Amino acid sequence: MVVGICLITFRLHECNSLKGKRKIVRAIISRMQNKFNASVAEVGANDIYQRAEVGFTLAGNDKAVINSVIDKMINFAEVLSLAEIIDTEIEIISL
Repeated sequence: MVVGICLITFRLHECNSLKGKRKIVRAIISRMQNKFNASVAEVGANDIYQRAEVGFTLAGNDKAVINSVIDKMINFAEVLSLAEIIDTEIEIISL
């Protein structure tokens, strides 16, 4: 079994409230879940208005496929243009 874990750190421009941040983060999460059928959640920087950390995981049996889907998800999040990606962390674990 192969598990892929990714953490994307976003910078939210012109966001001045937690309500505005939630709107953007929910849009990113729901679109990623709908497109890729992955577990996606906001995992950090909960109280910082202009920063969001979104994590997602994938499980499968082929390391190359998991890596490819993670790359596609990162590119998809960037193409959404809802927020600027400032950092990504990827870990692939073979069990």
